[in-house]
Amino acid sequence: MGLLDGIAQGFAVALDPINILYVFLGVLVGTVIGVLPGLGPTATIALLLPLTYGIEPATAVILLAGIYYGSMYGGTITSVLLRLPGEAASVVTTFDGYQMARQGRAGPALGTAAIGSFGGGMVSVLGLVLLAPPLAALAVSFGPPEYVALTLLGILLVTYLGTGSALKSFSMAALGLLLATIGQDPITGTTRFTFGEVSLFDGLDFVAVAMGLFGVGEILHNLERTPTAQAAVQKVRHIWPTRADLRASSGAMARGSVLGFLIGVLPGGGGVVSSLASYALEKRRAKDPSRFGRGAIEGVAGPETANNASSPSAFIPLLTLGIPANVVLALIFGALLVQGVTPGPRLIEQNPEIFWGVIASMAIGNLMLLILNIPLVGVFVQILRVRAGILAAFALLVTMAGVFSINNDVSDMWVVLAFGVLGWLMKKTGFEPGPLVLAFVLGPIMEEAFRQSMLISGGSLGIFVSRPISGSLLALMLLLVVLSVVTARRRARVLHRHDPDKPGEGPDDPGAPTEPAPTDPATRPTTGER
Repeated sequence: MGLLDGIAQGFAVALDPINILYVFLGVLVGTVIGVLPGLGPTATIALLLPLTYGIEPATAVILLAGIYYGSMYGGTITSVLLRLPGEAASVVTTFDGYQMARQGRAGPALGTAAIGSFGGGMVSVLGLVLLAPPLAALAVSFGPPEYVALTLLGILLVTYLGTGSALKSFSMAALGLLLATIGQDPITGTTRFTFGEVSLFDGLDFVAVAMGLFGVGEILHNLERTPTAQAAVQKVRHIWPTRADLRASSGAMARGSVLGFLIGVLPGGGGVVSSLASYALEKRRAKDPSRFGRGAIEGVAGPETANNASSPSAFIPLLTLGIPANVVLALIFGALLVQGVTPGPRLIEQNPEIFWGVIASMAIGNLMLLILNIPLVGVFVQILRVRAGILAAFALLVTMAGVFSINNDVSDMWVVLAFGVLGWLMKKTGFEPGPLVLAFVLGPIMEEAFRQSMLISGGSLGIFVSRPISGSLLALMLLLVVLSVVTARRRARVLHRHDPDKPGEGPDDPGAPTEPAPTDPATRPTTGER
């Protein structure tokens, strides 16, 4: 199938009335949960996973993808108006967006963010169309050694680029790999770590684990520290930016589109990393960096464009290689697996309606978001009046009913509760559940590919370095590890030089800051797609 034929098929799928409805529902729900602090795309998608099993796989991915990139839009609104990021990727927007609102320029800030988000999303969709098919064609030649290297690289990058201690991230990834071994051996069929429990013979259910860690865990954690929004918000006027605003922000939008697309493709990238990188780039390029943090429109346009550009491009490794780039994509990966669809190099041949339909739906969804976010800003802000306790109770009820409806098995409900408590404890102690879930998803793929590689090579590990692609990926991983160690030691020496009595803070130090921390507690990130 040619490129134009694929695009035509994609729009035929996306423009189906049912899929149009689900695109709208996805971006609307995404915007709402982006506005609400404490909820994010990860928790919401985890909670909604059971609702997707009664619909077609293409429609399910269209819905979940809409929630993902729609949440990037929604988090901007409260970041600008209330200095309250509804989504972790919108933390950077509070630096200058809120200052613009205090200067009476909330309208241009929101308008610029909406235009930049639309432009970044469309550029990323175009890049997805051009890059994904040839990458999928290349990946068809991948064998078991290449998949071992790819899965290892994905886990390494997610733990390395995650927020927080690298040591804690690696420990969570190790726990995820251990949990993935529960059940039957993929080669011999013998049971492992089941302790005689029949319900564990097929392993832990991915949906139950994800809904527990991200759904119940986030609910319990956020109930402890739900911030209160202002009771009243002034009416936003003159949302459409002036020509001067567009001239000042156009360069930042262009750079943010490219930067966000490139970071989104990398495993471990995403909205948080891309928005921080864009803000740093714009501040470094500025003739007067002191304007940033005081209402510079480039500080809104660049990060907002970058975090929305990263969302569509994150689907490239998922759709072409079968490797989720972040936790949200890991959840979508799991949703497809449960429906009997395996993302990877063969997806474009075996399920072209999913591949091209999702891409076309992103273009339609970004247009819908532009139309929704400019006139309905005031309506979305009023959602903050809903009490957190009401939302939490409703979400918990939906979670338990949804997980039971999948297999009609009470044991899945106990798994949800157990991992919900585990997720809550992890949040309180500084452990992120993202690496755990990603390793849990990639673990079976990596184990089966590793065992197949050993059978092919007669037990020799040399097969991983003798093949060009797998050897290059392993060399890249080694380089990343060496760079991280060198950077940590250099940072420790610099800190020790400035303050000999203070221990160095490297990536393995839980107290090490990983992103600019706003001074107002309300601006701390509440959720993210780690």
